[in-house]
Amino acid sequence: MKDHDDILIALRRIIRAVHLRSKKLEKDTGLTAPQFIVLQTLARHGAMKPSALSREISLSQPTVTAILDRLKRAGLIVRTESATDRRALPAEITEKGRAVIGTAPELLQAGFLKAFRKLPDWEQHMLIGALQRVAELMDARDVDASPILTGGAEMEGAAPGADDQKKP
Repeated sequence: MKDHDDILIALRRIIRAVHLRSKKLEKDTGLTAPQFIVLQTLARHGAMKPSALSREISLSQPTVTAILDRLKRAGLIVRTESATDRRALPAEITEKGRAVIGTAPELLQAGFLKAFRKLPDWEQHMLIGALQRVAELMDARDVDASPILTGGAEMEGAAPGADDQKKP
């Protein structure tokens, strides 16, 4: 087996594990991973404009706006007019949205998170750096990304957030 085969197998195993976790999240909450990440970010930071959310979670602003529209229809967020910028409609999580976060599984396997957090800081930084370098080597700098993959659509070249269209 060639070294690139080992790399591809390792990447595929990671992608598969993340995909399975994403499917569990969808089954348990009815939300896609990007929708859930938007909710988590709003819970952590409070009301945010779509542009700020987009930068925070590394998704395009049109994708974030579409996600916000679906979350609003589901009653998980509210959007209110800004007193300072009439063009911006900051989003804020509702109590219903907080309840969904409270019952959802973690986005990464709990075992991974526990093991990763036990590593010394230098090793955590080394792993993160190595993964970021792999992304650079794959010329993935301009690929829309959130902290979790959502499945086959992005991997097959579909529009970012394409998997997102079917949920709330």
